[in-house]
Amino acid sequence: MAVNRIQFQPGMSVPQFMDLYGTEEKCEAALEAARWPEGFRCPRCGQKEHGLVYGRRHKRYQCRQCRHQTTLTAGTVMEATKLPLTIWFLAFYLIGQAKSSTSSLALMRQLGVNYRTAWLMHNKIIQAMSEQEEACVLHGKVQLDDAYFGGECNGGKAGRGSENKVPIVAAVSLDEDGHPIHVKVSKVKAFSFVAIADWAQSSLAQGCEVISDGLACFRAVAEVGCIHHPTTVKGRHPKDLPEFRWINTVISNLKTSFSGTFHALRFDKYADRYLGAFSFRFNHRFKLEEMTDQVLQAVCLCTARPEHLLRSAELAT
Repeated sequence: MAVNRIQFQPGMSVPQFMDLYGTEEKCEAALEAARWPEGFRCPRCGQKEHGLVYGRRHKRYQCRQCRHQTTLTAGTVMEATKLPLTIWFLAFYLIGQAKSSTSSLALMRQLGVNYRTAWLMHNKIIQAMSEQEEACVLHGKVQLDDAYFGGECNGGKAGRGSENKVPIVAAVSLDEDGHPIHVKVSKVKAFSFVAIADWAQSSLAQGCEVISDGLACFRAVAEVGCIHHPTTVKGRHPKDLPEFRWINTVISNLKTSFSGTFHALRFDKYADRYLGAFSFRFNHRFKLEEMTDQVLQAVCLCTARPEHLLRSAELAT
């Protein structure tokens, strides 16, 4: 059997990570390069000329034009952090390299911080990853399917009526050889024509070919300029449905990842954040050695997310 080169990538080893990001100075240099690849720019006036102010945990940049002071972490999800950058970068590494994701409890033990801190770091990072994936638009041939996610709540309703179960739509785009390229997994309000049309409008490029089962709401993709190929699956075993091979694999991997990692997840509240992080890792899987840098880029592009926003259902929906 041929070796899957993507599956057997070496990725970034712990010694390699320590060599690149093992000191505060190395992390500062990496963060500065990610935030200002062409050199410092004042976030207030845009000027380059600046001076450095030392004496605090993180050095400050002072603009010579408007005298505004800023830090490397200001304006990112790490804003006002009291933790060393080495701890943050280790979190980037652990979250990015984990194929089946990692939990806040696992981060607590690995980083040596308390649970509340681990939860905040974890959710800030995966929120940044999720927001990066929101702009992803699938092209070409796309396999599409539906599913319900989330475990049942103690004392709550069973089955699909559970308060913690939410409807999701999963889609994967394929290259000319039929191999998966990108995936997008999103929570939707319901499996309705309007909800699927809204999802397709922001997730699918016009003209792409969508293969789905016969669920009536999936006809909505044709309303936004896609070519729809519904397929009858009733009574057929998944192994007899090669046209859905990759989307079935994605959903299966997603279920395995979540059931094996998260045991008390408020899926009804935080689904988008965790699904987006799953999509981020899948879509950047071709170069695992660059995953930490990709997470860093996402963190730099995401503005500050204080705790009250992270814990609100409004941000995740």
